[in-house]
Amino acid sequence: MRILFIGDIVGKPGRRAVRELLPQLVAERSVDFVIANCENAAAGFGVTREVVEDLYGYRVDVLTSGNHVWDKREVIDFIDDYETLLRPANYPDGVPGHGSIVMPASGGRYIGVLNLVGRVFMPAVDCPFRIAEREIEKIKRKTPVVFVDFHAEATSEKQALSWFLDGKVTAVVGTHTHVQTADEGIRPGGTAYITDAGMTGPFDSVIGTRKEAILERFLHQIPNRFDVAKRDVRLQGVLIDVDESNGRALKIERVSLHMED
Repeated sequence: MRILFIGDIVGKPGRRAVRELLPQLVAERSVDFVIANCENAAAGFGVTREVVEDLYGYRVDVLTSGNHVWDKREVIDFIDDYETLLRPANYPDGVPGHGSIVMPASGGRYIGVLNLVGRVFMPAVDCPFRIAEREIEKIKRKTPVVFVDFHAEATSEKQALSWFLDGKVTAVVGTHTHVQTADEGIRPGGTAYITDAGMTGPFDSVIGTRKEAILERFLHQIPNRFDVAKRDVRLQGVLIDVDESNGRALKIERVSLHMED
């Protein structure tokens, strides 16, 4: 089984990259299952129903998110309508939405997807380590293939979770920082890991936002509007080959594709 994970989709440019680059990538690399982080897909902050429907139409199977999933208030009204639109599982009890799912893949196989958010330099939530144990136990009753999107700020927290879950899940892939790291590899127990899968969106920017607005904030500390940039659009993520009989990762490879402006 080959899983493609697409790093944080940012605004309209990121969605366009998925629309235009994903079909060829799926065909050329024989991808069986596509997961994408969508928490910044609607104008850089949050997600709307229309955006969710568009991304499913582009051949994405499961959408994950993070702390920005609630930035568009309307998401609370529709998140329960989509079992494959995940919010972090370690939000407190009573929060709308789903934190994990088991989905059919090609050839009668199944894949579990778990979404978690970190606690270091992030809003207070339940422990991602303990919640991961609970959710993985449920998923593994149905399939040995478990993919984890860990949406976290601190590299140390991401690395720690990957070691904690080594041999228990297929992959721990970091999101949130929008900067693709070069530390991809397979842990001794067969768990694929990368600190951050990167960003799908405009790179003539500061993590997707117009650089002029970010520089103004850093220089003068005055609040201003953060608009999504437009140029140098790329699709980033990782490809992971999996032995579906036992859930062990066989290979992890970074992906970074450019679009013409």
